[in-house]
Amino acid sequence: MRLLEGLSLTGLVLGTLFFVASLAPSLLPRSFALQGVLSGCSFAAGYGVGAFLAWLWRYLELPVAAPPHLAALKRIGLAACALAAAISLWRASTFQDSVRALMDLPPVESARPVEVAAIAVMVFIVILVIARLFVALLGAVAGRLGRLIPRRIANVLGAAIAVLVFWMAIDGLLFKGALRVADASFQRFDALIEPDVEKPEEAHRTGSLASLVAWQSLGRAGRQFVAATPAAQDIAALADGEDPGQAPGSTMEPVRVYVGLNSAETVDERARLALAEMLRVGAFDRSVLVLVTPTGTGWIDPSAIEPLEALHRGDVATVALQYSYLTSWLSLLFEPAYGSESARALFRVVYDHWTTLPEEERPRLYLYGLSLGALNSDLSADLYDVLGDPFHGALWVAPPFSAPTWRNATAGRQPDTPAWLPRFRDGSVIRFANQHGLVDRDSAWGPLRIVFLQYASDPVTFFRPDAFYRIPPWMDRQRGPDVSGALRWFPIVTLLQLGLDMALATTTPMGFGHVYAPEHHVDPWVEVTRPAGWSEAGLARLKAHFAAARQEASPSAK
Repeated sequence: MRLLEGLSLTGLVLGTLFFVASLAPSLLPRSFALQGVLSGCSFAAGYGVGAFLAWLWRYLELPVAAPPHLAALKRIGLAACALAAAISLWRASTFQDSVRALMDLPPVESARPVEVAAIAVMVFIVILVIARLFVALLGAVAGRLGRLIPRRIANVLGAAIAVLVFWMAIDGLLFKGALRVADASFQRFDALIEPDVEKPEEAHRTGSLASLVAWQSLGRAGRQFVAATPAAQDIAALADGEDPGQAPGSTMEPVRVYVGLNSAETVDERARLALAEMLRVGAFDRSVLVLVTPTGTGWIDPSAIEPLEALHRGDVATVALQYSYLTSWLSLLFEPAYGSESARALFRVVYDHWTTLPEEERPRLYLYGLSLGALNSDLSADLYDVLGDPFHGALWVAPPFSAPTWRNATAGRQPDTPAWLPRFRDGSVIRFANQHGLVDRDSAWGPLRIVFLQYASDPVTFFRPDAFYRIPPWMDRQRGPDVSGALRWFPIVTLLQLGLDMALATTTPMGFGHVYAPEHHVDPWVEVTRPAGWSEAGLARLKAHFAAARQEASPSAK
């Protein structure tokens, strides 16, 4: 086959090493198909590095093996590569099971080595064809330019033109075309009225006939959020009697305000509409007020809001502003400023009104966000603007690796604490939690309380672009409780593994990866919002209720 003729021996050897490394475990389990794609990309990356090094060696006119010896070395090298790949494929199921066991998943029956190898070869061939097309284009352009200008300058210009042509093709045909299709698809999905989600009849609900916000304009996620508001009697079943000083039946229905992307024309108009709706439904009359920044689609995780409402016996108002209907990763790629702009607009109008209220009568003010919502919530308030009258705290769940406050606190952690559960200074402002609770629970809080809830197996939080060339801090010492001890760092390959893990982040069982369990929100909310009257036994019972409820809803979850 002419395509495979002239393959670099150095490239094949290094590609095989990358292939073998790609079979090692990372943060999340992988299917055989995705493993094949990952291994093919890893092999191609290693081959490219090896081929470049071989070219550089020749370019520097360093000594090379004579042709007869080169042929023998190539045969020996190919045989060794095939043997190494076969042994690694045979052990691949052991690697995957080391991750699956931590997530209470059954072991794989087989890593399907033949299928993985076949997919990897196909992926490598596709990448090799694209690379050779790039080289052919570069050579053609450089050849024409070489008739007019010096050869080396022609080569540089040829490479630049080839990169530009390929980038225009990828950006124009693939990225923008795919975005247009995704945009239209998500827009239609967001507008779809679900037959099982009923429009509220109660006047105090957002989206009702008395509401300032039209039901249709809330979007799919907003309608689900408002319709799922728990009744007072449901909260009472969890909370009544826990506080000896509180009469049974004193719980209330929480307030949930949501303004959709189509509820008003501009971000500022949507923020002002949210404030007007909050005033209409009495959101500022509650004891706890939470500004929620949704994920990219506008979704708000009920696993976070329902425990909060139970802890405060319904005396909670939450308000959210939709800024996109794309998934979070698409929103982050193509609309990176929309989320933070929306979060800032909502914070500003609510905070400005909140500061006009008598301090002894106004609610305690908190921020909440999950994933991309955590990042944008973090960007919503400039602490220098609120130091004179600060809000009370924030719970940020699964913050992306680029979230500034999370990044700074993790980098500034106490040296004897791991990056996956750090201790920041004296714990008076920022604390970290995972599925096993918080650190620094015995320390004294200051007036502002911020908690980050994160799982060590969450690649959205622990992806590191610099994993390309150095070991991520969370791999330096003892692994997190849900991370395989067999995980190792490999240059380039680990970055590809973490990139695939990010794409798979929400495919794990609840309680691992990027899927956060409701019972794991209880302790962080207790630390941040200080609900009254709960005993340790009561909190344990509340956690058990949420754990049982989600296991009943998803029997496969453990």
